[in-house]
Amino acid sequence: MGDAAADGPASESAANDGPASGSAAKIKRAFERNARAVTLRPAVGQGTAVTRVRATDGLTCEIEDGAWKLVADSPEKWGGNDRGPNPGVLGRAALGSCLAIGYMRGAAARGVPIRSLEIEIQADYDARGELGVADVTPAYTQVRYVVTVESDAPDEEILRVLDEADALSPYVHVFSDPLDVRREVRIAPPV
Repeated sequence: MGDAAADGPASESAANDGPASGSAAKIKRAFERNARAVTLRPAVGQGTAVTRVRATDGLTCEIEDGAWKLVADSPEKWGGNDRGPNPGVLGRAALGSCLAIGYMRGAAARGVPIRSLEIEIQADYDARGELGVADVTPAYTQVRYVVTVESDAPDEEILRVLDEADALSPYVHVFSDPLDVRREVRIAPPV
């Protein structure tokens, strides 16, 4: 989800013991509490998230965000050490997990039972753009997601949950809306 999920009013973990378990009530309570908090005091839900990425060994990167530590890399055929997923995997995972969390949160808030949920992210690319060998975009040319839901709820209720969550998904908007991205450079002399 967005950074408010980690940094916002209630950063309690919403570990799901299975979508059909009692975690739906926990998710609903947290959602309602957070919505109330940011409605009463909008500043509670606003901030700047900071993630640090450090190149450590060729293309291998250590990623730190609060207590989280991750590794990203490129496959050996691209000159990396294959010690972790590449940025494309992490980006697609960010979109897919943001959608899944939003769907489960929306289902819990509306009392729509979901027995299982899976999202497949499909992204079309042309590696020539990243390599600078053709005048094509290095970005994805199209991103699609396939949502598979197992539920006893009527289709209309499920679709309402999905539509509402899509509209509120930070990463659907990161992937689809123009974004103001700025670079700041700090050059430090060798120590």
